[in-house]
Amino acid sequence: MELKNKVVIVTGSSKGIGKQIAILLAQNGAKVVVNHSNSEEQANNTVAAILKSGGTAFSVKADVSNKEEVTRMFDVAIARYGKVDVLINNAGTMISKELKDITEEDFNKQFNVNVKGVFNTLQEASGKLADNGIIINVSSSTVKLMFPGYAIYSASKAAVEQMTRIFSKEIGRGISVNAIAPGPTETELFLNGKSPEFIERLGAMNAYNRLAKPMDIAKIVMFLASDDSKWISGQVIGANGAMV
Repeated sequence: MELKNKVVIVTGSSKGIGKQIAILLAQNGAKVVVNHSNSEEQANNTVAAILKSGGTAFSVKADVSNKEEVTRMFDVAIARYGKVDVLINNAGTMISKELKDITEEDFNKQFNVNVKGVFNTLQEASGKLADNGIIINVSSSTVKLMFPGYAIYSASKAAVEQMTRIFSKEIGRGISVNAIAPGPTETELFLNGKSPEFIERLGAMNAYNRLAKPMDIAKIVMFLASDDSKWISGQVIGANGAMV
């Protein structure tokens, strides 16, 4: 899975799954743009980890829900590395509440980041991603799991999946577009506010009796980011250990 000299933007890569993706791709030869919206110190830590292992990376602050900031992120990446080959739309936010308790602010926050953020980056990639490039959108297995408390989050990720399928047929230029849908994964975003008992029950729902580690997801993303995956496009890849 050759990634040498591929330039990769990983949105939301200051922590969690995005951080692991950025580090793993850099270890395999990619030049990585580490994106964050408000986690400068953590983004710098991600870059430092990549540089320490001999990789190439720098960080860019950009709120993906802001079109002007997304435009700047692409332009800065191209100015620095000359091109962008791979876009990984990992930035996301999750608010777990029953639908009746979701506020307008909760709704807007999730759709602005999870849906509008992907929309903004796909539009930018349409003209600025290199020919034969690769786009990977991060969805969620909650789209199929139907967990109570995840109606709006799941709806936002379902929108991402549908954009993935249709945009894969629109963009052309040899660019593949796929989504990955992780199941429950040991990240700060996912574990926050959940009891040990609930986490244990979630782990017992898949074939391996544990939650995913960020590395489990990053390895699949690495395959999708390589040219070995090029005949896969317009697909949503479940990464949930047979949970659904």
